[in-house]
Amino acid sequence: MISPPLSLYIHIPWCVQKCPYCDFNSHGVKQAIPEKEYIAHLLDDLTEDAKRIGSREVKTIFFGGGTPSLFSPEGIARILQGVRQRLNLADDAEITLEANPGTVESENFNGFRQAGVNRISIGVQSFQSDKLTALGRIHDGHQAQAAAGYAHASGLNSFNMDLMHGLPQQSVDNALGDLRQAIDQQPPHLSWYQLTIEPNTLFASKPPILPDDDILWDIQQQGHDLLAANGYQQYEISAYSLPEHQCQHNLNYWRFGDYLGIGCGAHGKITDAQTGKITRTVKVKHPKGYMDLSQAYLASATLVPDEDLPFEFMMNRLRLVEPCPKQDYELLTGLELTQFGLAQKLQDAIDKGLLVDSAEHWQVSPLGRRYLNSLLELLV
Repeated sequence: MISPPLSLYIHIPWCVQKCPYCDFNSHGVKQAIPEKEYIAHLLDDLTEDAKRIGSREVKTIFFGGGTPSLFSPEGIARILQGVRQRLNLADDAEITLEANPGTVESENFNGFRQAGVNRISIGVQSFQSDKLTALGRIHDGHQAQAAAGYAHASGLNSFNMDLMHGLPQQSVDNALGDLRQAIDQQPPHLSWYQLTIEPNTLFASKPPILPDDDILWDIQQQGHDLLAANGYQQYEISAYSLPEHQCQHNLNYWRFGDYLGIGCGAHGKITDAQTGKITRTVKVKHPKGYMDLSQAYLASATLVPDEDLPFEFMMNRLRLVEPCPKQDYELLTGLELTQFGLAQKLQDAIDKGLLVDSAEHWQVSPLGRRYLNSLLELLV
């Protein structure tokens, strides 16, 4: 086995209000955000996690939430300074921060860049007022366009726009209209994904009327063609970019890389350099508990059983459009294909036309991308 590339995820849990579709660990702001206190705990959390990785180089950082851009540029700068003091951060590290166009923090893009952020991810979701209202978003289409303008003007290396489709009562023309507006903003990267109803959300208890499967398929097919015609290359099941603008942080996830996760409810995956064993970590979920000095930040650290690794590897790796080098499987799991019946399961997927096989690679077929869940079910 080898030590995979390493990333750092930093979770900031607050947002202006909780969206009805959101199942992330986020909390609506009810009073002033304890920014300074939380940053101190983040860095203490990182101090402990840094012991797990020694001198390994960190390639990417991602501030997720919640809405990380509710923090001040000065606060983000303090976090990144603390990261550099504790970790071996690559000089050319990709550093992404999620932002909401619905609050004035869009005007802080220059400040975030000066703090060390070089990539912004803007949570647009839609440009249409009725759809934004249905999604519980606090911004409008004009603010979304303005946020893209801020990002272009800030001198960032890149930026992403998150856009949803399959929204309540959405037609094909309506979805493509949203997508055209996003393309008009010329983002180097577009995350274009289907709304799904997740457990423990408001939408789960009061489900909206969503488009049927035929409409969803037409949206996906025509939207894919529209993106391709405008120079956007699909590299992951719901991610498109202009050349050289793929999100390196997310690529590391899908390629089964390692990552530290600090902050409320953050998840981590670390490969032990000596034994090759993989541990998954989860931090204390609620902000109050996380900042309670009477308990540790770590809620759990679980050694991944060998029998779980084949599916975990494939579940991540097969989200990508690019071919998967067969050698990566053994290098990153320490297992052989013959163990736990994986070779036969892969052959079943190949026989069904869901996976393409060559001497050195596997690659998900167009049919496999359409029926990715079915492909993964074969590998359980």
